[in-house]
Amino acid sequence: MKRLWAPWRMAWIAASRTPAGCVFCNARDGNDDRSTFLLARSDHAFLILNAYPYAPGHLMAVVNRHLGAVAAAGLAELGDLMRLVQRAVEALGAEYRPEGFNIGMNQGRAAGAGIEDHLHMHVVPRWNGDHNFISVVGETRVLPETLDTTWERLRGRLGG
Repeated sequence: MKRLWAPWRMAWIAASRTPAGCVFCNARDGNDDRSTFLLARSDHAFLILNAYPYAPGHLMAVVNRHLGAVAAAGLAELGDLMRLVQRAVEALGAEYRPEGFNIGMNQGRAAGAGIEDHLHMHVVPRWNGDHNFISVVGETRVLPETLDTTWERLRGRLGG
């Protein structure tokens, strides 16, 4: 039997608890961007790291208003969301040099939305060969840096 040691995760496991309310609203309304991994704010949206990333640098652009459907969002909200996606792609490109990006939105549980009632768009940097057998066979993702490190790197790039 092979072992994958990740002792740094014990602090996260010990501290984890289900937050009351919406995780995005809590981050938006909080006063500690570092602890919630919030990277940048604009008038109608914000950027935040995904706490369960598919790849290093996986982040989300989130509309400020608590709504769950693209059709419910205003043009200013959608415009701000896409401007933040552009900023995210630029920052990730400069900091991580990915070979591509997955950019998309899952609306509704059937479409894969983990948080279905607060509109958000994923930005996932990708590299050739970035997912190997361990994700497929072991159902495990191996990430080369902590979320704190990713936040530091990207917050600096985003002017925070």
